[in-house]
Amino acid sequence: MSVTLDILSDPICPWCYIGWTNLARAMEQRADHPFLVEWHPFQLNPDMSDLGMDRHSYLETKFGTREAAAQAYAPVLAHCEKAGLTIDFAGIKRTPNTLNAHRLIHWAGLEGRQTAAALALFRAYFVTHRDIGETYVLEDIADEIGLDRALIARLLQEDADRGDIAARDSHARNRGVTGVPCFIIANQHVISGAQPPEFWLNVIDEITAQMTKADAE
Repeated sequence: MSVTLDILSDPICPWCYIGWTNLARAMEQRADHPFLVEWHPFQLNPDMSDLGMDRHSYLETKFGTREAAAQAYAPVLAHCEKAGLTIDFAGIKRTPNTLNAHRLIHWAGLEGRQTAAALALFRAYFVTHRDIGETYVLEDIADEIGLDRALIARLLQEDADRGDIAARDSHARNRGVTGVPCFIIANQHVISGAQPPEFWLNVIDEITAQMTKADAE
């Protein structure tokens, strides 16, 4: 028996990358975990221009000064180190609009490659500093994870699923989601933020014990 674990995230959210890494580490330690992972769109910047924005300008607009931005990102870097991730924020040149990236995750899900797409986007943005707002970058990523590049290119040129992604994003906000990552277990229990692996190990063990007890009754 499986348990649906819905993950609301954005590919440019460092906490989402950290949160997924910690969850994945726990699932690796519990190979028989019950989770069936499904990814859902949430844009940190839903009003961002389709062209994206220069990273320095974005940070100054959001935090006011570079010093304030550095202070805000200090805990992110600390948690990255704990998670075993290396992120060079200085290497990120642009903050993209992520609607098309979410469309790619959606299409990858139709081929059973949703998690692969989400992880590839995290790595592209945070590790190799690619602009995931660029169509050709998304086409490259699609090809790298085994999707039909020509099909993805054609879909990106069209408005396919743009309205659906935006509607799902709005639905999450209407349900009270104000930030990501947000994890929803079995459509009942909401967990916010990048929790450590130990937290997820406890959750998995508790769910497994409950399922075992239910089977025995």
